[in-house]
Amino acid sequence: MSLKKRGEKIPDMQQYLQPTLILDSNSKEIGEIVDTLIGNRDHESKVEKIYYFVRDEIKFGYNESDSIPASKVLNDGYGQCNTKGTLFMALLRAVKVPCRIHFFTIDKKVQKGIITGLHYKLAPDEIIHSWVEVLFHDKWINLEGIILDHRYLQCLKRKFDQSGYFEGYGVAVDGFNEVSTEWTGEDTYIQSKLIKKDYGLFDSPDDFYGKYSTDLRGIKKIFFKHHVREDMNRKVEGIRDECWLFFNKN
Repeated sequence: MSLKKRGEKIPDMQQYLQPTLILDSNSKEIGEIVDTLIGNRDHESKVEKIYYFVRDEIKFGYNESDSIPASKVLNDGYGQCNTKGTLFMALLRAVKVPCRIHFFTIDKKVQKGIITGLHYKLAPDEIIHSWVEVLFHDKWINLEGIILDHRYLQCLKRKFDQSGYFEGYGVAVDGFNEVSTEWTGEDTYIQSKLIKKDYGLFDSPDDFYGKYSTDLRGIKKIFFKHHVREDMNRKVEGIRDECWLFFNKN
């Protein structure tokens, strides 16, 4: 499986700039945050500013559905790979930066520690995962690093202090203590080591969800929304809070 797209012909960019129902880049909420964030920044500064906003100001957490619109993710103030990706894309398209989305399945071990016990045993072995690809200096870069906010990742590193391979708690990387999701204008990864099936590239998440229905339905949806998801978010917030005092003191 190739994780990079290098040297390919660049097509008409309009397909990577359009708003959709999920990528509501033309919404009032998205417009207001873009006006606040961007101003008269140049192209590179726009992408960097949006990258850090989505990574850090939108905390790592689990929304009620993968297919909610970007403005809802913004209002929630938290998200995971698929929903943070939605917001990232909508903000980029609002400032005319071409982007697309790459979908996969990922081993549920990436959530080990956040989801536990019977809930973990009953979870599907593979779950839907994605990262956003941004056209930057005439090449596509893969930006998976927006998923975990800096505070949460630093707290994980302090909690586990592991230099080798690490998986769980939203992470799947080599060299855990040294891993960085800082903006460099190149690819960033934080979960890619547990990727399984490659669904390929899509112009928008709408295209993917229209072809592959992934949201839970019925009683499973209600149970996830009101029990499993809330428990997962409590665990994430607990990790984020338990060591932050340490950083504030040092």
